[in-house]
Amino acid sequence: MKNTTNAGFDTLCIRGGHTGESNRAHLTPVYATSTYTFDDMQQAIGVFKGDEKGYVYGRWGNPTITEAEEKIALLEAYKLKNSSGEPLQLKALLHSSGMSAIATMILSNIKSGQRIITHHSLYGGTHELLEKVLPGLGIDAVIVDFHDVNKVEDALKTDNNIALMYLETPANPTLQCIDLEALSTLGKSFGLTVCVDNTFATPYLQQPFKYDVDFVMHSTTKFLNGHGTAIGGVVVGRDIAKMNGIVTKTHRLMGGNSNAFDAFLLTNGLRTFGLRMERHCSNAAAVASFLAGHSAVSKVNYLGLSSHPDHKIAMRQMKNGGAMLSFELKGGFDAGVSFMNKLQMCTNAVSLGTCDTLVSHPASTTHMGVSREQRLVFHITDGLIRMSVGMENLEDIINDLEQAIT
Repeated sequence: MKNTTNAGFDTLCIRGGHTGESNRAHLTPVYATSTYTFDDMQQAIGVFKGDEKGYVYGRWGNPTITEAEEKIALLEAYKLKNSSGEPLQLKALLHSSGMSAIATMILSNIKSGQRIITHHSLYGGTHELLEKVLPGLGIDAVIVDFHDVNKVEDALKTDNNIALMYLETPANPTLQCIDLEALSTLGKSFGLTVCVDNTFATPYLQQPFKYDVDFVMHSTTKFLNGHGTAIGGVVVGRDIAKMNGIVTKTHRLMGGNSNAFDAFLLTNGLRTFGLRMERHCSNAAAVASFLAGHSAVSKVNYLGLSSHPDHKIAMRQMKNGGAMLSFELKGGFDAGVSFMNKLQMCTNAVSLGTCDTLVSHPASTTHMGVSREQRLVFHITDGLIRMSVGMENLEDIINDLEQAIT
């Protein structure tokens, strides 16, 4: 697509990032090649120096991967302007997983002796990276309640070694939501690099670059792919020179590149992304309302409900309440296990963002290795059920939940 300036969101999902292919294939094919050839040495030198467009080696890039990268960058920048009032330009780098994208972002922006300021309720893999891997490299994390901006400011005033602010909103699995605008503004005032994991919300619901953040990451495995067919991750940045420099260098040398087939599956998934999210979110809102009125449910964590403590923040920075929710069964652990065993249609799985509804019981699966006391600190109760609400007919989802709860 030659001109994306005035294109709609769904048009970008379908046509964004696509360029003509030499054999006139309708869709960009899977470029299953490890390396690329040159007409002569002058062309080779130009490509290696970056003076001429082209591909060198599969770890450095691939036409199938490029389309996915450019499509995601366009979606995150949709209708946003830079400081000069021009359309915001972003660059994306596709990775083999979300964790690889996060690692690239951190390692290209922070060095030994510096610290990361972040909050509770991060994705488990991110939490373990901060707790078990980065300290060995001399990079420590400062954990603060990001709901209290004053506490964050106090921490920044007392520690000059904090160089990066790491945000994840909404959080997993209680759907806690933090104020992107306030926190990004604060982080920038202290000269920090500010980054956001936007996996749960996606650019359909939330665009962190609107609040002047530096980087956005996704696990493309989830809603962006939408079909559970491929693992992937992406880091998107606003500083093009930095993305083309140290971030790309770190990405290539760490070897966390994606591959053409997974990128092809991701691109195909993105073609229906806007439509899928519309259905995901409308179903989730209805399911949340149903659960909120059920006698066996003590609490529903859904950002679209006014009962959620972060509802106002979420509605200010998100398009709607989203596709994710969790709820607490009054019967505790046994009720949670019984509910999962009774499900007849919804899928018992720990991922999210696929067309089908995925349901999990954190206390008996993903968080079983965490002490009960520590789980409760993060509001992960014994009877908590997490749902990624799918695209099935709404009545079928609700009927399955009803028979499993009773």
